[in-house]
Amino acid sequence: MKRFALAFAAASMFALPALAGPQYVDETGFAVSGYDVVAYRSLAQVPVGQSQPEGVKGRADLTAEYNGSTFAFSTEANRDAFVANPAFYAPQYDGHCAYGVSKGGKVPGNPNLWRIVDDKLYLNITDVVVGFWEEDIPANLNLAQGNWPGIEGKDASTNTIPKFTSQAPIKN
Repeated sequence: MKRFALAFAAASMFALPALAGPQYVDETGFAVSGYDVVAYRSLAQVPVGQSQPEGVKGRADLTAEYNGSTFAFSTEANRDAFVANPAFYAPQYDGHCAYGVSKGGKVPGNPNLWRIVDDKLYLNITDVVVGFWEEDIPANLNLAQGNWPGIEGKDASTNTIPKFTSQAPIKN
């Protein structure tokens, strides 16, 4: 038993912390296309099958760094909330499309195609993909969670979000 405890202690000393993969950043140069990730928590979430309200645009002068990327916020209070607990507010899968992850890849997440499930923010890439995602969110989440460890450390998507041009962050 003592040998096991020593082996476990030695192995623990060399264990590396789990690191997040690279955040999806589009042409704006900001995570989540410059939209305020804290603001999603105050938006009225609609039932599955209906379009969510658009995300809230962040400001270029209200930012915070997390996971190697710059996030923009609409208010100082939102920025402060994010700084206090960034993992709570940042989108899952480093801002990549949740349905894409369920299929084993990294594709961009559109900040206007979002849903909060079990207190976590998920993004999707297109309206059509949202339909597939919402057909069975629990099963898709299960697939995504199973796929994520194998793709998390791969490069972030460099693709452009289809049919979307961000007007964020707002320049003041």
